[in-house]
Amino acid sequence: MSEPISILLADDHALVREGVRAYLATQPDFLVVAEAGSGEQAVALAERHIPDVVLMDLIMPGLDGVEATRRIRQASPRTQVLVLTSYHDDEHLFPALRAGAISYLLKDIGSAELAAAIRAAARGEATLHPRVASRVLHELRGDPPNLFAELTGRELEVLRLIADGMANAQIAAALVLSEKTVKGHVGNILSKLHLADRTQAAVLAWRSGLVRRGS
Repeated sequence: MSEPISILLADDHALVREGVRAYLATQPDFLVVAEAGSGEQAVALAERHIPDVVLMDLIMPGLDGVEATRRIRQASPRTQVLVLTSYHDDEHLFPALRAGAISYLLKDIGSAELAAAIRAAARGEATLHPRVASRVLHELRGDPPNLFAELTGRELEVLRLIADGMANAQIAAALVLSEKTVKGHVGNILSKLHLADRTQAAVLAWRSGLVRRGS
């Protein structure tokens, strides 16, 4: 029988580590050798145990997951880093891949998919979450970024009406929604686009071509 795949868990949330560890323990070919609650601990434990795979969260106190990935790969090139995170924006994705992560998964994946990705990483094979894979493909193609990829269909409707100069009450009437619901959509739009107010949202919609005169 071959040696089990040795795994290091790196996540600052103990509950997440506990849940992942409990599942991995059900797999006869996996062995969790250590757990880290910070990037610094992850690097130190990786240097000590030389695991086959590190499951790496990106947002941790102190040393973040990107820098921890870079240091682990420098210290132990045979160790593969599989990012397991809630973030799939370019700000986190591409730095992690450039730091040496072989795979990038989101925490909404199923347990079977996670197990398959760990086994693939141990073989030196990459796995990307579908949403992440599309971003990587666009980057490689040199396609212009889709500024509104995170917005839902309803949020795009609201944004177009904001760009047309409508107030929340007018948007509510046009879309047959409550004004409170519209206000919630506006808040989500500003948050996802990292904008301060609806005026900036309107300007972005016009400049990007989301709305055009006469449309």
